[in-house]
Amino acid sequence: MKALVYKGPGQKSWEDVPDPVIQHPTDVIVRMEATTICGTDLHILKGDVAAVEAGRVLGHEGIGVITEVGSGITQLAVGDRVILSCISACGLCSNCRQGLYSHCLNPEGAEGIGWIFGHLIDGTQAELVRVPFAENSVYKVPEGVSDAEGILLSDILPTGFEIGVQYGQVKPGDVVAVIGSGPVGLAAVMTARLYGPSRVVAIDLDDARLARAREFGATDTVNSGADDWKEKVLATTDGLGVDVAIEAVGIPGTFTMATELARPGGHVANVGVHGRGVELALDRLWISNIDISMGLVNTNTLGMLLKLVAAKKLPADKFVTHTFTFDQVLEAYEVFGHAAEHDALKVLIRR
Repeated sequence: MKALVYKGPGQKSWEDVPDPVIQHPTDVIVRMEATTICGTDLHILKGDVAAVEAGRVLGHEGIGVITEVGSGITQLAVGDRVILSCISACGLCSNCRQGLYSHCLNPEGAEGIGWIFGHLIDGTQAELVRVPFAENSVYKVPEGVSDAEGILLSDILPTGFEIGVQYGQVKPGDVVAVIGSGPVGLAAVMTARLYGPSRVVAIDLDDARLARAREFGATDTVNSGADDWKEKVLATTDGLGVDVAIEAVGIPGTFTMATELARPGGHVANVGVHGRGVELALDRLWISNIDISMGLVNTNTLGMLLKLVAAKKLPADKFVTHTFTFDQVLEAYEVFGHAAEHDALKVLIRR
């Protein structure tokens, strides 16, 4: 089969690799219909994720059709069209029983540790994929859900919703600020509306992304390049700050922005992936009763979000701005890697 292979920092290749095979009774093999690229894949290509070895097939998002099932599979069958969760989990250990799938403790070893596709085992940017713990790690696709809709449920929508909206404890009437209008930030903007906030303020340096944020449900937008950006955000509140500040960039400056925007008793939900430490102004934050949360997505809400997408309550296909075929995967990386130049959000790579 063909797959996108990591060859070391700065190097990748679309090349022939051996077909995956069933290794455990709970495995299935999926013929991929579509996959996509995540910012994490770009970090891997830069050499930022040391655990990813040269020769690894990249990717952790996808939708496809089951072609083979292990002997322990009872709820899935050959021919089922499924969404692959970016998190693999046994569903039986103490952490999984709490919905903490990203920290699965399955005794089989490394394959039980949450995010493994394109990281610890071969991933989804391939013609065929082996899926461990399949009955707790794939979701059957209802009729009428397109590849462009389904692909967003692998990672982006659950991440923005769980780590941004749910961890931020968004409530009816809240003012919510979302810093960063990339795919994950926009997922938080879109799903925040499920909890009935009075306002959702999108903050970004790019006016084109801010315009898109309004399409995704933002009531207000603020360009953080303006000298008075903070005053503009506070003007959407009673002047005391936002109820929930969601950080969806992953750099020290935007995390600090989130802590500065939260009102006394407010919440800061960090979704961005930080490559280095940030300074935490505890001397100021403790007396304001600020709650700070962060985490790795569990995808325990994927099934619920899938129902909303199938009912056309969440227009997930809006995220896909560019479409490519598998043999154009290197071109897809070029576009996604220079997203601002191409006005790109998510790229759909199809069979």
